Amino acid sequence: MDLSDVIAAIHGRLPELGERIAQRIRSDVPAYANESLIPFDSLRRSCTANADLVLTQMRHAGAPDPEPARETGRIRAEQGMPLPDILHAYRIGFEFVWSEILTEARTHPAVPDIQLVDRSAEMWQLFGLYAEAVAAAHRETTAELVLQRGARRSALAEALFTGVIADRTTLWDAARELGLPQRGPYAVVAAEADSPGEEPLAGVESSLRQAHLPSAWRLLPDQQIGLIALATPEAEATGLRILVRAGARVGVSPCFPSLRETPQALRFARLALAGLPGHAPGVARFDDNPLAMLVAAAPAEAAHLMSVVLKPVLDLPALERTRLLETLDNWFAAGGSATTAAQRLYVHPNTVRYRLRRVEELTGRSLSDPHTVADLGAALLATRSPAAGRETNADHTTPTA
Repeated sequence: MDLSDVIAAIHGRLPELGERIAQRIRSDVPAYANESLIPFDSLRRSCTANADLVLTQMRHAGAPDPEPARETGRIRAEQGMPLPDILHAYRIGFEFVWSEILTEARTHPAVPDIQLVDRSAEMWQLFGLYAEAVAAAHRETTAELVLQRGARRSALAEALFTGVIADRTTLWDAARELGLPQRGPYAVVAAEADSPGEEPLAGVESSLRQAHLPSAWRLLPDQQIGLIALATPEAEATGLRILVRAGARVGVSPCFPSLRETPQALRFARLALAGLPGHAPGVARFDDNPLAMLVAAAPAEAAHLMSVVLKPVLDLPALERTRLLETLDNWFAAGGSATTAAQRLYVHPNTVRYRLRRVEELTGRSLSDPHTVADLGAALLATRSPAAGRETNADHTTPTA
């Protein structure tokens, strides 16, 4: 008698063996104890099939077939089972089968010990092959599922941003799948991407989630756009701090109560981004500068206003033009204080006053006239718009302050 006869005897008790292995796995691996995740009958069938595979391979020579193990890896990944728990269960199964072989062999003294030693190496080599197949299939399936879920979330977010979802029930279903509350307030974020496919707010969803701010995101070639739920009075301030830390150029919409308003909020967020001065990172809220938002919303009209109000300044040589526009920009930012503007520019206050008089002379407009101040302020904002800039001469520059 040899070991093949021992294995055949165990093989004859396969249904009982499969059930006992399933009971041991359910007892020793907590993840398998969830009946709703893996019903015991399903686990028993899987253990029986795998034991049959191992015993058949041990009885008959030939190249082992890892495909059943790969199928187990795929199924368990779809069920959401962690890979370490699957490998733990596989080890339990192999140890159980080998223990049964040893127990049965002791009842047959004719089976030489050297044969058991030789076949044990084969047994654990088989375990390594199957475990590797399980792991590879689990990783592949998990990666596919992550991509599918990401694509699904991205598509649902896109539907909210474009307004494709119109039915109320569908809106609520989308919110639930995206992990968003069904009621606001919400805010939309638009961040400028340096290059296609690059996330300017990499990791922002995780950071917001840790701050208990659910969000959904969509990456476009030139922007990363997101919808953030602001459930508490402190949520907006918390979200803004996270966005500032990201170090990107970001526009934020006003808060709004209904998901139906998402497309309009996206437009407001993009206008806030377009009104962000200079090229440095920063976060601009739509409500912080309504005039800048109006200018950004009408680039053609803004370009015309800029030409009418600031043309004599824009026609100056580049160095002088930039100096005057920077001074005017800092004077507005300082609330009309020449002293504060001078501190910002690292010049004497009289230098600021001289430059402001120069602007008055060139434009024929007095900075003591509120109407003139409003016109100059709007025209200055228009110089930040790329669309407006295309209307001016090619060598014109914009203030960086």
